[in-house]
Amino acid sequence: MSPAGTSAGGASGPRNGARRTNLTRSGGTWNGLLLEVRDRPRPGLCLRTADHRLLLTQGAAADPLLLASVDPNRQGVDFYRTGRYRPPVPPLRAQTAREYAGSAQRWAHRFATALTTSPDSPLHDGRWVLAPDPLLLLRPNHRGWPHGEYWRSLLVEGDPDGYIDWWIHNGSWEIFPLRAMPEAADPRVKAYRKQARDGTLPPVLLWWVSGLDSHVILDGHARLAAAIAESVEPAVLELRRVAPQDEVDTGTERAVRTYEAELARFTELRAAQGPHVPDGAEFAGPALARRLGQLRTARRPTWAWPLTGGTPEWRRIAREQVGDGGWEYA
Repeated sequence: MSPAGTSAGGASGPRNGARRTNLTRSGGTWNGLLLEVRDRPRPGLCLRTADHRLLLTQGAAADPLLLASVDPNRQGVDFYRTGRYRPPVPPLRAQTAREYAGSAQRWAHRFATALTTSPDSPLHDGRWVLAPDPLLLLRPNHRGWPHGEYWRSLLVEGDPDGYIDWWIHNGSWEIFPLRAMPEAADPRVKAYRKQARDGTLPPVLLWWVSGLDSHVILDGHARLAAAIAESVEPAVLELRRVAPQDEVDTGTERAVRTYEAELARFTELRAAQGPHVPDGAEFAGPALARRLGQLRTARRPTWAWPLTGGTPEWRRIAREQVGDGGWEYA
């Protein structure tokens, strides 16, 4: 999502503990949804950490979904999926897909409702953005591959275990499925393939997880599989954590001071050189707008909570989930 010209649209009151604000470009077109989440100190879909190890759990019972170990040389991540992930979005009806077809804004609000009401979503207190922008989200298709081949190349391979290679794909921001991708012949995929052909396929919901340097699929494994099978460009919505309000406030004060100082500089120039010198608003105003947009929507690292028991507990969970053989956990 380009921050240039981004501004806040109409804000709505808190819904299920989250205040929503539509983000728009300078021309007024919708560009995303800002969520200010309250009263959720810890998410149901929770990332926990112990040294260079990660554990993704879900629900009040902290059911393990993903075990990951960062390479000691920081060149990648070994992972193991348990296959027990439960999407926080209820099943999407075909009629809703037809009604919402082509409206990223309506889908964003629907997903926001699901994420804020589900106890198993990654939302926690703070500010989040839910927005579409595949051009910035994923690496460009420079080779001009067919859509199916290109999107298949973005998927992190391996089931139940595998490796995310940061050395080869540094900054590529691949797509990480939280469960095995269904085959093209899967009944759910078949149903979605028709929607893909009709242009009514709902977006795939992704969550940016900085600890994996990947986008995790929150909802839409079968929809993405259908888009790949039909070789069409899937719509996507990305959920990401953004700067907290105190950081936004501090940055806003700094940006306004810079704006006022620039106007004062032009005023001095006009006094010294005459009225042919511009007043500076033409230059300082757009710069201020860009900076304010960046402050509101700038990406921030994913939060992780310390795993109680640290590395020994992580190893215990790994043995329990994987056994003593198989995946080579560290």
